[in-house]
Amino acid sequence: MNKSLDNATASKVPSGRLSRLTTFGGLASRLAGNMIKEGVKQYSRGQSPNLKQLAMTPNNIAQLAEKLAKLRGAAMKVGQMLSMDAGELLPPELSDVLARLRSDANFMPHKQLLTVLKHNWGDSWLDHFAQFELRPFAAASIGQVHLAYLDTGEKLAVKIQYPGIKNSIDSDIDNVALLLKMSGLIPDNVKLDNLLAQAKKQLHHEADYVYEAQLLYQYQHWIAEQPHLVVPKVYTHLSNDNILCMEYLAGQPIESVALLPQADRDFVATELLRLFLDELLTYKLVQTDPNYGNFLYQADHKRIVLLDFGATRAISNNMSAGYKALMNAAQQNDRAQIINAAEKIGFFQDNISPTQQAAIADIFMLACEPLRYNGAYDFAASQLAKRVTQAAKVMSTQQEHWHTPPMDAIFVHRKLAGIYLLAAKLNAKVDVAALFTDHQDH
Repeated sequence: MNKSLDNATASKVPSGRLSRLTTFGGLASRLAGNMIKEGVKQYSRGQSPNLKQLAMTPNNIAQLAEKLAKLRGAAMKVGQMLSMDAGELLPPELSDVLARLRSDANFMPHKQLLTVLKHNWGDSWLDHFAQFELRPFAAASIGQVHLAYLDTGEKLAVKIQYPGIKNSIDSDIDNVALLLKMSGLIPDNVKLDNLLAQAKKQLHHEADYVYEAQLLYQYQHWIAEQPHLVVPKVYTHLSNDNILCMEYLAGQPIESVALLPQADRDFVATELLRLFLDELLTYKLVQTDPNYGNFLYQADHKRIVLLDFGATRAISNNMSAGYKALMNAAQQNDRAQIINAAEKIGFFQDNISPTQQAAIADIFMLACEPLRYNGAYDFAASQLAKRVTQAAKVMSTQQEHWHTPPMDAIFVHRKLAGIYLLAAKLNAKVDVAALFTDHQDH
């Protein structure tokens, strides 16, 4: 997930395990000190201190967000995944910290950047390029992206991983978990340990740029016959586990398509929904990050640029078949089959009551509303994304109905929700039933 750096500043990324551990330890000490100080203040005023209130004072929130953002990597990934799995369950104080982490976009200072480049390409690293821009144009949780030019004039996007990220994933996530548990702000019905284990697995994938390069090749192969989609090519001789050199593909921000004629808006939303169905039901490999920065639009060629495949997840044959069955059932208004399909996907692993099953079936019926519509479904007028969010929020706040879905399902829903939101933002109309019909024959 790339972020604009218009208002960002440089801050050194702690690269060694000891320096990162020291950051966590120092942060914990400061938070505890602030809690004691605030507790004494409240006690002197005759108030009874509350642990959660002491943990998340404005001062502590600011320090927590600042330090975790500087660490990048695991800290930011845990924040993203908590927001996905339990966003509506989290106290406002913790949601505020996570929101700050998602919006922060600091980058490495030049001295640290040059050290990383020399380590990966040698002292003569600049000989590979006609020009290399030292200030990045985008940054994310584990790396930042630079422009470069070859002697041939080819323009490159060079993704450079922050030092120390790869070797500190497990320990960082364990330390973040400790801080979160100390805060007392994680609800009991959020399966934090499982979520953290998945965060480790996901981040190890995202930190493997050789793996991401393979995904780029895979997607290029899949969309070779689809003229409306394009994936940047990889410059293998300049890429390794820490640096990914790709073709720079220009395009307008995907959200700016909202200013184009209706036909363009409908086209973009249709192609992105078509791709999602292909990924889930045919390829069984889903790029799960719907962040707008991962898509561009080339209006002259009517082509969507697909970027950033670090968050791509393999979907099992069983889960893919389960979602296909669920969509078929929702299209036919068959609630019993929806529940059967949800069970096949893995939603009902724990003891679950018929009332809980019905509540989850209601969410699926709502999310699949476009499948039951005859013709082009108006995403903006329907306010579907908002209604699904509200329904999920109501269910999540009812402890007896809340049920943590399989992690792969959470990521699939994240991608679909993002596309729904984009379709609404573009005021797009899409014949979703027709798109699904293409897959029913496979």
